[in-house]
Amino acid sequence: MVYLNGHFIAKNKASISVMDRGFLFGDGVYEVIPVYQGKIFRLTEHLQRLQNSLDSIQITNPYTSKKWKEILTKLNHFSSESDQSLYLQITRGADTQRKHNFDILTPTVYIEANPLIAKTKSQLEVGFSAITRKDIRWHRCDIKSTSLLANILYAQEAKQHQVEEVILSRNNEITEGATSNVFILKDNTLFTHPTGPNILSGITRDLVISSAKACKLQLQKTPFSLKDIQHADGLWISSSTREIMPITLLDGQPINQGKIHPAWSCMYNHYQQLKND
Repeated sequence: MVYLNGHFIAKNKASISVMDRGFLFGDGVYEVIPVYQGKIFRLTEHLQRLQNSLDSIQITNPYTSKKWKEILTKLNHFSSESDQSLYLQITRGADTQRKHNFDILTPTVYIEANPLIAKTKSQLEVGFSAITRKDIRWHRCDIKSTSLLANILYAQEAKQHQVEEVILSRNNEITEGATSNVFILKDNTLFTHPTGPNILSGITRDLVISSAKACKLQLQKTPFSLKDIQHADGLWISSSTREIMPITLLDGQPINQGKIHPAWSCMYNHYQQLKND
C-alpha cells in the first residue's frame, strides 16, 4: 500500500502523468524517515528538513505538519513491520507542456513504506570498505533533491567494486559519501565537514554528534582531507539505514591498521538509546 495524491492505493495501481516535472526533470525533493518499534522517528526534524528543501526550490508545502503526521501514521499501520523506512517524494506537479521554467502547479505527493533492517552491532564490527572519488555534484547538496544522477553513478560504482560506499572530495576536502555523511576520529576528537551547501546535513548526522558528546569526544565541524583520513584513528559513515558504520579499508588501504577504535562501540550504544527515546 502506498500514498499518492490523497489516496492510499496498491503500489502496482499507482501512476503519475507523463507530464509530471518529477518524471521529466527530477524537479522535486524527497525525505526518508525511519520508524523504530512502530514509532515515527524524529518526525518534527524530518518535516523541517523537508520544508527547507521545498522552500529552496519554491514548492509550496501541500500539507500541514498535522496532516503529514496523520498520513504517515496511517501508512505506517498498513505494515506489520515494527521497523520501517518511510520515503516521501514531492514533485512540482504536472504541467501541460515540457518547459524548463515553471508556473504554480499542484504538487505530486508520493509516499511508500519499506522494511528497515539495520545491521547488528556484531555485523558492523566486521568493518567495511569504501573508495574515494572527486565530488562532481552540483553546489546545492543541502537540498534533498530527487535529481540524483551523480549519486546513482557513484552508488553503482560502489556496487561494481564490491564496497559499501564512495567517499567524495572537492578541492582536496572530504565532503560526504554518495549516500552518507562522513566522520573521522583523531586524538579523541570527531571531525566532520561543516554544514553548508556541499553536504546534506542528515538527521542521523546530528544523532552521531550527540552520541560523540555523550561518549566524551571533542567535536570539530571543519574540513579534512584524504591525507587526514589515512592518519585517522577511525573512519565512520552515517545514514538512517546504516546508522554508524565503521570503514576499515579505504581505496584498499587499512584505516587504523584495520582496527575499529573503542570509541565506536560507545557511539553505537548511545545511538541505540536515542532511537528508543
